[in-house]
Amino acid sequence: MRFQGMLRDGTMAAVKVLSAESRQGIKEFLTEIKVIADIEHNNLVKLYGYCAEGNHRILVYGYLENNSLAQTLLGGGGHSNIQFSWPTRRKICIGVARGLAFLHEEVQPHVVHRDIKASNVLLDNDLEPRISDFGLAKLFPANLTHISTNVAGTARLPPEEQYLVERAWEFYQKQELVNLVDTSLAGNYDVEEACNYLKIGLLCTQDVPKQRPSMSTAVLMLMGEIEVSDKISRPGMLSEFMSFKGDKMRKHGDEKDQNNKWETKDSGKGESSSSSLGLAETSNATMTFSSIYDRDN
Repeated sequence: MRFQGMLRDGTMAAVKVLSAESRQGIKEFLTEIKVIADIEHNNLVKLYGYCAEGNHRILVYGYLENNSLAQTLLGGGGHSNIQFSWPTRRKICIGVARGLAFLHEEVQPHVVHRDIKASNVLLDNDLEPRISDFGLAKLFPANLTHISTNVAGTARLPPEEQYLVERAWEFYQKQELVNLVDTSLAGNYDVEEACNYLKIGLLCTQDVPKQRPSMSTAVLMLMGEIEVSDKISRPGMLSEFMSFKGDKMRKHGDEKDQNNKWETKDSGKGESSSSSLGLAETSNATMTFSSIYDRDN
């Protein structure tokens, strides 16, 4: 839960209170504190303080007027009246990339966030983005060349994000990436730039770490200062998504067959029953995060 508060000096603050049932344990909580306590960047939330007494888990952040990108852009929370023009969306993309570049390449030791999503990108009064929620972050010592780790919050990728990666790859192959651009823009955007942004997203999900741009390179691509490569292969996570779907369908089929067996067996006793196991609509995906010193830019 998040609350709005005020510090003694009159500074507005956001108070994040973790419930007793929260999946973020003490390890993740202390990780979040360790990561953000001593670093400052225009595109990262500012931590003012915390409480870790007993069962209390409280973080006090700088207050951001427009809540999360998920609520503001996708609707809800009373913010759906804000219009996101293409320049605003461009600014948000670049801001998030700059924040990640700072974490990946400038902070010592380097930091991999591992939970970048719209709900973890907060917006200030000028719709400038700030990355939040570092509970799943991992520190990346400079002497390591790569880290293999789960991606997305609680190690699962929401179905809509899986779908977006799949669709982006499909449209890229058909040279129809423009079909993914938000229709609410009503054509008021730079078509080439928008397609380049989608290509950059695909480049950042390549299977081989060295084929992905560093975040500083991604920033330059987003700003149009260097050319966006058109040599893009199938996203690395996509194969895992497809494998998950296949496994889920096979598992569901096996369960259906088993249920039918139970029903047939029970029907001989004059009774019928069936049982099924719920399948979570999320999947696991693993990516290798490569050190900036181990990439060919």
